[in-house]
Amino acid sequence: MIRRHELSDAEWEFVRPLLPESSRGRKRLDDRRVLNGIVWKFRPGTAWRDVPERYGPWATLHTRFRRWAGDGTFDRMLRAAQAKADATGDIEWLVSVDSTVVRAHQHAAGARKGGSATRPSAGPEAA
Repeated sequence: MIRRHELSDAEWEFVRPLLPESSRGRKRLDDRRVLNGIVWKFRPGTAWRDVPERYGPWATLHTRFRRWAGDGTFDRMLRAAQAKADATGDIEWLVSVDSTVVRAHQHAAGARKGGSATRPSAGPEAA
């Protein structure tokens, strides 16, 4: 049974060839099950320990996530998904980014001048 936020068969067939194969050690937990667990973890933003047991031990999910993040697996998945969407015209590359930085002086934020505990009187200009 595929749950709401799990990979469909078509999505899995797209992603499966992009995952690294491991032939060392004992038989490992199914990659699809692990990937669904990783997606589940980030969807609500919970802790690794809160991932449901149906996806396997949380430590396995965390280890596999760190390994795949470190070896560029997720980067390959993103590039492949972008290339596929670009080929079918499903992605638009027009992006507008504003990286303006405005710094305010410390006194502009209402900081006290010279450590004075009282505000100076308004004076004749305020009238």
